[in-house]
Amino acid sequence: MKLHQTARGAVLEEGGAFYPLADAWDALVNHDDLDGHLRAVAARGRGAARIDEEILAPIGAQEVWAAGVTYRRSREARALESKATGAASFYDRVYEAERPELFFKAAPWRVRGPGEAVRIRRDARWSVPEPELALCISARGRIVGYTIGNDMSSRDIEGQNPLYLPQAKIYDGSCALGPALLVSGPLPPDTAIEMRITRGAGAIFEGATTLEQLRRTAVELVEYLYRETSFPHGCILLTGTGVVPPDDFTLQPGDGVEIHIPPIGRLTNPVE
Repeated sequence: MKLHQTARGAVLEEGGAFYPLADAWDALVNHDDLDGHLRAVAARGRGAARIDEEILAPIGAQEVWAAGVTYRRSREARALESKATGAASFYDRVYEAERPELFFKAAPWRVRGPGEAVRIRRDARWSVPEPELALCISARGRIVGYTIGNDMSSRDIEGQNPLYLPQAKIYDGSCALGPALLVSGPLPPDTAIEMRITRGAGAIFEGATTLEQLRRTAVELVEYLYRETSFPHGCILLTGTGVVPPDDFTLQPGDGVEIHIPPIGRLTNPVE
């Protein structure tokens, strides 16, 4: 089952049909029995053939957080970009440590939805998208669903000094989510995360990884995030990236970013 956020409210997609929901988004993701509730809605309703309204990012009042250096490829990229500052060893330590790197990524009003433009910082010279599996977590710390996240990053700013991480990661239009929230149990390890970047009429980068390459489990990341921090409306957690473009690549305005996780769908955003 999938949940879509629209201007008119939430919509359930099940069995090829779409069912408008009376529930507010924040109430849905914190429902005590979300799966049972959605199945009951589908069982008693008559679904439409399509969604006529614009599909928005699958988020309400939730904060967006992120986990860093959870894939070996990410560790290698971070170590390279910070080599000149002597901070490369920090990323090796985070990758091997028991405690994960967790950081705030975006308030909900900074998040872009399907088809909306993500941004590169005007004061950055080296910017990339980061395709990630995103967890939707209830206020009680239960993973209720999955969506796709694009963690836009300014690699040159982070590489200058690890303390610049918030500036490299947190700015208007630096995060996109969508196109839907997949309500299901844990995704299998062979689930693919694919990214395609276009410029003009063609692709200039394509890459892929699988959840099997994720060093830390989703449950472990959530447990650390919720240890001493409360989320009254729940939270979205990006789980890290295993797909990084070559070091001589940087995004340009007018590029397009498409991220595909087969069970969830495709998140496509232009770059400005």
